[in-house]
Amino acid sequence: MRLTFRRLRHRSAPSLGLLAAATAVLLPLTSPALAGAGSAGVSATPWSLTPSGRPAKPAPGWTRFCARFPGECAAGATDAKQVSLTPRTWATLVGINHDVNARIKAKTDREHWGVGESWDLAEDGYGDCEDFQLVKRRKLVAAGFPRRALRMTVVLDGAKAGHAVLMVRTDRGDLILDNTTDAVLPWHETRYTFVKREADTETGWTWIGVASPSVARR
Repeated sequence: MRLTFRRLRHRSAPSLGLLAAATAVLLPLTSPALAGAGSAGVSATPWSLTPSGRPAKPAPGWTRFCARFPGECAAGATDAKQVSLTPRTWATLVGINHDVNARIKAKTDREHWGVGESWDLAEDGYGDCEDFQLVKRRKLVAAGFPRRALRMTVVLDGAKAGHAVLMVRTDRGDLILDNTTDAVLPWHETRYTFVKREADTETGWTWIGVASPSVARR
């Protein structure tokens, strides 16, 4: 499946510390799924996206990426499938999402490598949508997040073009990190159609079921 490149306009921004602190205060006021994150005695209804359980074929670029970087794909059998969404974990998500979006220059795989699709770690500072998310995942794992809770995900945008995002599974619902925005959003607020993501076991993928599998075979 070819993932269509989507550009992010980079802009001057405050320091990551200020950005994370401000967002941690503002988001609970606007996002019901995250209200009261990290606060004792505050309940919230989790917004989690349940996969269909049917195996899905990974994108060819993912298969090649895992052959080159097997450690980036395998999740430990004892890894937690969710993270607890506290002010600290929220600030880390916001900071890393912003930092990677600002540091990597967007370039299509065709422009970059001369091929339709290549999943990489943007080591030269350039990358397509999936590369942004892979770098974010590597940084989150280094920050202590369990890899199993960080799922590469394929979506369709409003134009029905394929796009890759990073799904972070939390006890307050599934959050999406995206190179088209610095906002970390619950999946249902992104307006994407969710097609498939990494499964919870090994390196397989699973249909999410929101979109028909026939639509995703592009």
